[in-house]
Parts: sequence; structure tokens; C-alpha cells
Amino acid sequence: MPLVNGFDDRSILSIGHLGIVAGAYDSLRIADVIDTALPKTRHHHLSHSQVIKAMVLNGLGFIEHRLYLFPEFFDDIAVERLLGEGITREHLNDDVLGRTLDTVAAYGPTELFNEIVAHCLIPTEFGSHCIHVDTTNFSVTGAYEPDFNAGEIEITYGHPKDGRWDLKRFVLGMASNQYGVPLFLQTFSGNESDKKAILTTIENLKENLKSDEKVYHVADSAFYTTQNLQTLGQHTFWISRVPATITEVQNLIRTDGPFSPCADERYAYCEYFSEYAGIKQKWVLYRSAPMYEREEKTFERNLKKDLDRTKTSLRKLCAQEFACEPDARTAAGAWQEKYPMYRFSELEITTISRKTEKKRGRPKIGEPVVLSYKIATEIEHNREVVEEERRVLGRFVLATNDRGMSADELLTNYNGQGAVERGFRFLKDRTFRVAEVFLKKISRIQALAMIMVLCLFIYSITEFRLRRELERSGETVTSQTKKQTRRPTMKWTFFLFRRVREFVVVEEGRRVKRVANLNEELRKILRLLGREYENYYS
Repeated sequence: MPLVNGFDDRSILSIGHLGIVAGAYDSLRIADVIDTALPKTRHHHLSHSQVIKAMVLNGLGFIEHRLYLFPEFFDDIAVERLLGEGITREHLNDDVLGRTLDTVAAYGPTELFNEIVAHCLIPTEFGSHCIHVDTTNFSVTGAYEPDFNAGEIEITYGHPKDGRWDLKRFVLGMASNQYGVPLFLQTFSGNESDKKAILTTIENLKENLKSDEKVYHVADSAFYTTQNLQTLGQHTFWISRVPATITEVQNLIRTDGPFSPCADERYAYCEYFSEYAGIKQKWVLYRSAPMYEREEKTFERNLKKDLDRTKTSLRKLCAQEFACEPDARTAAGAWQEKYPMYRFSELEITTISRKTEKKRGRPKIGEPVVLSYKIATEIEHNREVVEEERRVLGRFVLATNDRGMSADELLTNYNGQGAVERGFRFLKDRTFRVAEVFLKKISRIQALAMIMVLCLFIYSITEFRLRRELERSGETVTSQTKKQTRRPTMKWTFFLFRRVREFVVVEEGRRVKRVANLNEELRKILRLLGREYENYYS
């Protein structure tokens, strides 16, 4: 039957923002790295690089499809346009997914990601002056049997960061550069402590990531332990927040030493030298105006809540009977030491007389009695202590073993720690469905963790590239607030492409694919990103 010229209404397929994802995958030459590391050894239709590309498209699809619904994700997607000529939805099945995850696991997820970073990121102008290291954990469901892989982790119960104490989990350690682009990943057993996981990540990162720059490893206070500092020594440079539980820090934040203003006028600082854990380092005490405002609001709320709890404790104290007045006063003093934020408005010790024999009525004159003593008092806030606690709000201590680093550099470098934390929030976003792990083999979970971080890698690099090109060209795009911006988020950019579709028209008996709903702003974004991105929308 001859084809009739016109529009084929059964041919509409979604491209959306997935052309940007595919363009980023191509422009970074990720397929070349994977094909070299994981060549096809059988007559399968798809290479491992194509399957991993499909998983990345799925992971960055931002729709309500978990990864275990992998084939269904592609039901209305322009698969051939995104993955290659001749590839259909039928080629993307559970067996294909599992086979590629097994191959990644056998090769080594960390090793494969390291090679991708080395070939795709290092030649660019991103740099790795500061490497931000942190850990998080992901809960999993189902029973997991070991597949006798020596590099395997243990799926087990640990401290949940999502509140799901009922689920087993695994830990993900990740390092990102100052732009939030992941450089390294490693999976750990679900009960691995943050302190050990961060140290292991830094040590392995040093071996795998070579840089001519002076590199600083930035971590939160979980890193700062005697063992970790001594293990890294004096020549591996690090930056960390010092835990407030350390006595020296508790004393330092109460000092009245002269504060100097930072370049960022919201902060002021005092510098000190320390040899904590036997490592020469610089400590800088900061006073943060934004932190003070946040903590003061919490402080005021807690004062009211704490007063109710403290009154309950006081009632228990006042209900006790003591053998003598000194015992009662000693107990009152001990209670006040425990609650220094409060003081007794009036303290009375009352006497209670009881008969030696259990008889009704009051004791008669001259009848032998036993005396006991009780505390009678009310409490109020100790204003001096309260004001002292209020005074030290918004203070924290940062440390580095590079004593020549200025207070401004130290603060700027540490504040970049939010990059890796944002990366973890991205991976745990409910719209990023890859984060929900429903696989049956531990080795596949480790491979999936690499795919998750690869998604973040592509996402963050593309966001950086678009912002950089907008700055260079002086052009802008429309933000969520309908204002023009040169710093759009990639998620918003993806949203702008949500209506882009592929359709087929018949012209002179030939089926021709067309792209609909590309406006001038979308074309501008593609032009700024480059030819590899435009190809998927032409």
C-alpha cells in the first residue's frame, strides 16, 4: 500500500531534554572510554556504551519510572534518534541491563569511573584545586546474596540518613571539584563509619587522580580525628571544620580576641596555630552573621522548650526527701551545676516530721519523730549564662595543615563543600529515580552506584558548560521567576525542553522525521552548548 503524503499521527515520540543528555554523553567521548574498557565479546546488538547511555537517559529522565522499569521508560521515547540507527525499544530489556551491570561490576565500578574522569574531565578547564569529599548512604529493599566477588561490600543495617531504620543500606563516598563535578566514587558497606569512609576515599583518590595543581582535600568535621590527621600526615593538604566537641574548640569560641573582617563582610575571623594530633596546622575562628541569625532563632525556640523540660526535672528534685539539710543543699547545688542556664529564684529547705510508728494523726508533744528535708524553690533563666551562650552563636573553627593559607582562602575553599552535598541531594531527589535501588545482586548495586554518579557527572558538567557559555557570550535565558539569567540550573533547562517531540511526515512517498516545539530560546541553548547537542534536535 503506497504511503500517503501528510502527517503520521502515530509517529509522535518524545525527545524532551534527553537530546541534551545524549549530546553531553557524546561530547565527553564517554562511549570511547567504555568501549575500550568493556568491548563487546559476543554478538549482542547493543554495546555496553550504548546500554550505559540508555541507563543515563533513564536516570536523568526525571519522571516517575524507577530503574527496574527500565524498558518501559523508552515506550514513548525517540530511541533511534538518541541511541543510534536501528535501535528499538525491544533491544532495551532487563537482560541487557543486567548483563551490562555485571560487566561493569567485574571490571570495577570505581576503576571505570576513574578512567572516564581521566579521559573526559582532566583535559578540560575545570581543574581540581579543591576536592570536596563526603559520604552518604542509600537504603535498599529485598534480600541480597553475595556473588563471591572479593571487592564486594556488605548490604547491612547502619545509621540511616533517610530515617529508614528498617532497611539495609550501602554507603557511597564521593569526591567533587569546586564546581560540583564528581571526580571519584567508592562504595562501602552499610555500617561503615563516616570517619573511616572519608579517609579511605581520600587515600584512594590520591592514588587515582593525578594533578599538577596543589590539591586540597576538603571534608566536614567527621573527617577531623586524631587517626585521620596522623594517617594523612603533613604533606597531604586538607581543610576541615573542627568538631565543636573538642575541648580546645569549646574554649576558643568563647574568646574575646580581636576579630578582623573577612573579604566577605558577613564574616570576621581570628587566627591561631595548633598542633592537634601532632600535626602542625592553622585554626581560624570565624564569626558568621548569617549563621548567627539562624542560630539565634533556634536558640530562642529552644529556650522555651528547654524551660518546660527543666521544670519537670525540678519537680522530681523537689519531691525527694533528704536525711539532713546539708544533703538537700548539696543536691540543689548539683542540680544547678547540671542546668547552668537556670538559677533558683528562692531556695528554701523545708522540714517534714513523721512518727516513728505508723499511726494516724499528728505527732503529740514529746512523741519521738523522724525529720526529713525537702527542697522548695522556683527557677528562672540565669541571664548572664544565657547572654554568654547567645554571644558565641554563629562561631565555628576551620583548620588546615597549610599554615600559609589566608583566612579568606580557607573560608572560600571550605564553603565549596556545599557542592558535594548538593550532589548527594541530587542523587536522592525523588524525581531522580535511579536512586531507588531494586536489584538483587550486591555487585550490581555497586555498578548502579557508578551509573548514578555518572548521571551527576554529566548533569553538572553540562550545567557548568551552559553557564560558562552564557557568561562568555553575554546572552541570557529565562529563569523560573521569568527574569533573564546567566546561571540557570540544568533541571530548569531540562524543563524548558519538556514539549520537544519527534514526528514523521510523508513527503513524496518517503517518511521524513521532524522535530516540533523548538523555539528560539531552546535553539540558543543548543547553539551555546555545541554541535553534538544540536545534532539530536536537527
